[in-house]
Amino acid sequence: MQPAVDTAGSVGAGVDPEHRARKATVPIRPLSFRELLDAPFALLQADIRVMAGFAGLLVVAGEGVVAAFIGLISHLTDGSDEGTALAALGATLLVAWIIRVTLRGVTVTSGLARAAGAPITLREALRRTEDQLVPLLLTQLSFTAIGLAVLAPSIPLFLLGFVAGLVWFLIAYPCCLLALAWLRARHLVAAPVLFAERTQARTALARSGLLTGSLRMQRAGVWICQRLLFALLAAPLLGFVQFVSDYSGTHRWSFLVLLTATVLVLVAFAEVVESSARVVGYLDLRCRREGMDIRIPVPGGGGR
Repeated sequence: MQPAVDTAGSVGAGVDPEHRARKATVPIRPLSFRELLDAPFALLQADIRVMAGFAGLLVVAGEGVVAAFIGLISHLTDGSDEGTALAALGATLLVAWIIRVTLRGVTVTSGLARAAGAPITLREALRRTEDQLVPLLLTQLSFTAIGLAVLAPSIPLFLLGFVAGLVWFLIAYPCCLLALAWLRARHLVAAPVLFAERTQARTALARSGLLTGSLRMQRAGVWICQRLLFALLAAPLLGFVQFVSDYSGTHRWSFLVLLTATVLVLVAFAEVVESSARVVGYLDLRCRREGMDIRIPVPGGGGR
């Protein structure tokens, strides 16, 4: 078992009763539901400039790839609206997936190091992500496959018309969201397990399920609350895109670039917050299941 980390100095966690030096960023102890939602933002606070800059760089580079791909397909299809729309959708989904994987590795490694009181640089976070890239990709593919298996069967209902779309939005989609939350809750801490315990993808998924155990419903609730927060943040940005489209038209380059860039920004922000929440959830489960927060004196007073 890894040694426990000092719990002092946690942002937004109150005053340390032992009055120790402030070192940690999040409290290393079992957390309440509210703290599971709040602590990820405290974890991000210390590295916000680096993470925001790196996420912004990924979004700019990703948007360049998306715009180039849309332009290529538009040229090959003689400016077809259908071809341009499909190119925009496919390129945005692919680039967003790559951005998510990259940010998940960097955010999880940085968060674990920060919580342990030994912060690392962006270069070191990228190196650690590269070392565990294959298992990370496999776990991400697992999450994606689960999402497609749950949500894909309901999508044709959304495309059938207004009434069917309304039924999809009010009934089918919420049910699918609940099912997806329940399925993903079991493996939410797989990425922190990969980097903290240096395991392979299958072992990390199994270990995540073992740590979650009977707390699966609580983790599903945290996941749903995060999605509601992301939806609230996405609404103003998408409303701005709709406002611009009233003047630029729905198939002009300005609208396509603005729309795809907005989606990539939302994806990057959501992934950074979610990955920080995975780190916090992992530490919480380690404390609950394995007593990671218990301080064990070493004979002779040489440490814990």
